[in-house]
Amino acid sequence: MSDLYPFLLLPIFDDRPWGVRDLRPIYTKVVKEPVGESWLTWSDSCIANGPFAGRTLGEIAQQYRRDLVGLAAVYEDRFPLLVKFLFPAEKLSVQVHPDDAGAQRVGQPYGKTECWYVLHAQPGAQVALGLRPGTTLEEFETSIRENHAEELLNWINVHSGDMLYVTAGTVHTIGGGMILVETQQASDITYRLYDYGRPRELHIKDGMAAIKLDSKAGKVVRNTGDDPNVLVRSPFFQVEKMKLREPFQASVTIESPHIVVAIDGSGIIESAGMEPISFAKGEAVVVPACVPGYTIKPQWELEVMRMSLPTGSVAEPQTVLG
Repeated sequence: MSDLYPFLLLPIFDDRPWGVRDLRPIYTKVVKEPVGESWLTWSDSCIANGPFAGRTLGEIAQQYRRDLVGLAAVYEDRFPLLVKFLFPAEKLSVQVHPDDAGAQRVGQPYGKTECWYVLHAQPGAQVALGLRPGTTLEEFETSIRENHAEELLNWINVHSGDMLYVTAGTVHTIGGGMILVETQQASDITYRLYDYGRPRELHIKDGMAAIKLDSKAGKVVRNTGDDPNVLVRSPFFQVEKMKLREPFQASVTIESPHIVVAIDGSGIIESAGMEPISFAKGEAVVVPACVPGYTIKPQWELEVMRMSLPTGSVAEPQTVLG
């Protein structure tokens, strides 16, 4: 029997020039340098509770393999999903991520398909997904060199509660004035294509090669009969959202670990034979795939998102642009 147990992970705050200094309403802190992202489940994420306190998620993945990451993970020694909060105060660079095949050609294990749940959005908040219809790669590359590439992007308005699916190969960027919860393949490969004339390195050759004009990116469509808790289900991840006022019992299969992220309120996660974990807004708990079950107890109301790997054959979600 494995000695793994649910882990509370310490967020990693990543300084970015487009970020914010006031991290409320997620964290109760104001910082000197702009923070753009809070990484919750990266390989360097440090465990805060129990016998493995002080060790990293990556170390535990290499030691316990399938007991932690599950049978559905592509690699047995890497945690498969990265979850973040994003805090953009202004537009991010225009970028693209390669798919799995493109990443492996440069020696990396994963490409990067991702999704963004819009937790908060100011009026007029926008993201860009893909190129405007009819735009060719040649026209887009010319627009980069002439410093007006943002004019050829497909900009869409976003609102609190939207779920956006961003397939690998999609040219994209995020505007300011929102807070996002991002779930993605555990990859950090980004090709920066355009940065509004700011003096940062661009990766035009690699980025242009990674672009897919037939991207399936867009707002996820919810259909009648869908599980009301499931925000998106794709070949790479499943993301749910639940508002809890009573204890919620969950089972885990050996196929996938669970990531439980508090987006409002606080609560406790309990699992048989293990110390209870208190967690609050902005924090994540990883439940290893070998842990058979757990209970989430709100104090006194708790809203969580839960991320896991899909099992079986799963199609890309239905999306719309606009």
